[in-house]
Parts: sequence; C-alpha cells; structure tokens
Amino acid sequence: MIPYRTIVQPSEAEFVEKRSRFIGRCIAVESEGDAQERLAELRKRHWDASHNCYAYIVGARGETARYSDDGEPQGTAGLPILDVLKAKGLTNALCVVTRYFGGVLLGAGGLVRAYSRAAAMAVEAAGIVEYIDAVVLQIVVDYSRYGQIEGFVRQSAQLEGVEFTDAVTITVSIEADRADAFCAELTERTDGRVSAQRLREGYLCRAVSQ
Repeated sequence: MIPYRTIVQPSEAEFVEKRSRFIGRCIAVESEGDAQERLAELRKRHWDASHNCYAYIVGARGETARYSDDGEPQGTAGLPILDVLKAKGLTNALCVVTRYFGGVLLGAGGLVRAYSRAAAMAVEAAGIVEYIDAVVLQIVVDYSRYGQIEGFVRQSAQLEGVEFTDAVTITVSIEADRADAFCAELTERTDGRVSAQRLREGYLCRAVSQ
C-alpha cells in the first residue's frame, strides 16, 4: 500500500478582487473519470461564469495531473491551482476556481495571485487527511485475559471492532512499521498465550495540520 494525502470533505471559499468574484472549490475524487464528471457538474452549475479553471491530481503516487486555464491567459490560472495541490502533497483531489469577471483587468500577476488564493482557501476549508500504510490484525483472547490486554490494545492501535462470543475477538489497524513490535509486546504481556493474526493490508486515516 502507498501512503497518500487527500482532502477530508468538499469545500467552497470565495472572495472578490477588483469586482471579480472568485469561487474556489475542492472535491475528493477516486479517478480521472470521476474528476471529469465532477468538473462537468460544476461547469453546468456555473454556465454563466467567465471562467471555470481547474486542476486535479489522481493516483496514490499522483500519476495523473491535469489543469486548464479555461480562456484565461496561459499559465495564470490552471497551473497556479495545480501548484497549490502539489505544495500540499495532495492527490485524488480536484480544485475548481470559478471567476465572474467584474470589468477590471487584473494582469498576469494579479490573476496568478487570485487563482492561487482561491485554491489555497478551498484546500484549507476542505481539510487534509493522510492515509498511512497499515496492517489489520485480529486478536482472539479468553474473557479472563481480555482485561489484561484491553488498555494496551486501545492505546497502541486503532480499534476496528470487538466481538464477544465464546471468546473475545478484537480487530485493530496499526501502522505497518509498528505491527511487528505490537505483536511482540502483546505476546510478551500475555506470557505467550495471546498472539495477533494478520488479516490484510489497509490504511490508517489521520488528520494533517495545515
């Protein structure tokens, strides 16, 4: 699994610069097709806008990146939006900045600053999460030993579920690079009577401060 960062939730942020209205939006997407579909929806919604400039990055490694100035002077809109996404290390994210022209020209530098600002505001409003390479583990323990390990398990890993049947079955996720140490300590704490079984690879989701 490949760690990656994306946004938490759809966002919207806007401001007015010399009578032009800029609306920045950021949306999490799963594929290039998904990005194109969401872009089409926004273009339809803002059919009367002067410009709907955008950038998106998709793929765990950010393999695919596209942008468009949508009629603005070359390099003044789409690329600055893309640069904001890259600067935050984001992928699987689409950012669209809609402009309603107010009659005053901003110049190339002013456009770059305005589109960058709108994109940055949209990303900040969306929030960022990091998906970390993790392992999902299952622990089966007798009721008599559950209390012995419950605190350690909850403090050391992300609890996914607990099932109480003939025994207690605990499912947790933990960072891949901590899994071996966690399993070793679990066995040591129970004098070798309890161990963890690896179920599958996965991700842990953690908020990232901006």
